[in-house]
Amino acid sequence: MENNNNNNVKKKVPTKSPSFRLRSPSLNALRLQRIFYLFDKNGDGFITVEELSQALTRLGLNADLTDLKSTVESYIQPGNTGLNFDDFSSLHKTLDDSFFGGPGETDDSGSSPAADESDLAEAFKVFDENGDGFISARELQAVLKKLGMPEGGEMERVEKMIVSVDRNQDGRVDFFEFKNMMRTVVIPSS
Repeated sequence: MENNNNNNVKKKVPTKSPSFRLRSPSLNALRLQRIFYLFDKNGDGFITVEELSQALTRLGLNADLTDLKSTVESYIQPGNTGLNFDDFSSLHKTLDDSFFGGPGETDDSGSSPAADESDLAEAFKVFDENGDGFISARELQAVLKKLGMPEGGEMERVEKMIVSVDRNQDGRVDFFEFKNMMRTVVIPSS
């Protein structure tokens, strides 16, 4: 779509981030659920504006608390102290549609095997910080720490996580092991 400075033309972000939204609905739902539980620090089933602000700061995404509050509060149901999972999902969908064009405007909106493979490759790159094609225990620990997960503080637990998916027992996770792990993930029903 061309941007001809016409006010009726919908503005788009020039480059879409393939790692923001996975095309596989089951992987996207699982990822969103995990993010929700990471942000809900006190485990009460709600993400407060303060919890969201702290999580974004830990990820290096400093947001103005006033702006964040005005945006988030419009998604909080009356009587609740924060976003429940459904509210969080609605906020995520709105941001996704606003900034990345939504599912109907992508080049490949279907969940084809090639699209799933591409999404898994993008997810793998998040963990493979040095780009050598493997996820080491140190790399996994670094990502877990950034996300504020308790496992990130204990190398022994991180190493056990690696061993649990390391089929060829080389002490690191390659893309095929990562792909196998992601395909065997089951989303618990709520």
